[in-house]
Amino acid sequence: MKGSGGAMRGFGQLETEIMERLWSWGRPATVREVVDDLNGVRPVAYTTVNTVADILFRKGYLHRAKQGRAWAYEPVRSHEAHTAEVMREVLGGAADPRAALMLFVDGIDEDQAAALREALADRAPDDRP
Repeated sequence: MKGSGGAMRGFGQLETEIMERLWSWGRPATVREVVDDLNGVRPVAYTTVNTVADILFRKGYLHRAKQGRAWAYEPVRSHEAHTAEVMREVLGGAADPRAALMLFVDGIDEDQAAALREALADRAPDDRP
């Protein structure tokens, strides 16, 4: 799910908002930077964002390193890598993965279908996990 309209699978609302900012910025950022950006959309306390960033670090979604007296956070994986992992988890939980894939393919647009065909064509037979 994109934007701050809803939580991304595996993340709460504020976790999603933090991760989306860090992914879009493509660089380490401090809690202060995240809070300042979030406050442009809605009020949020520094302590709340600090706590959620620490939770994301402890869950293994963020790296952190000291930047002066503050922590600078950055995602462990790209947004695309996270999305792919969520897709694998969801498919792995389906009672009938083939049926789930067929319904998924039925619901994608032509650009997405073309990207899927390209990805499958580019994948060598020995690339299977």
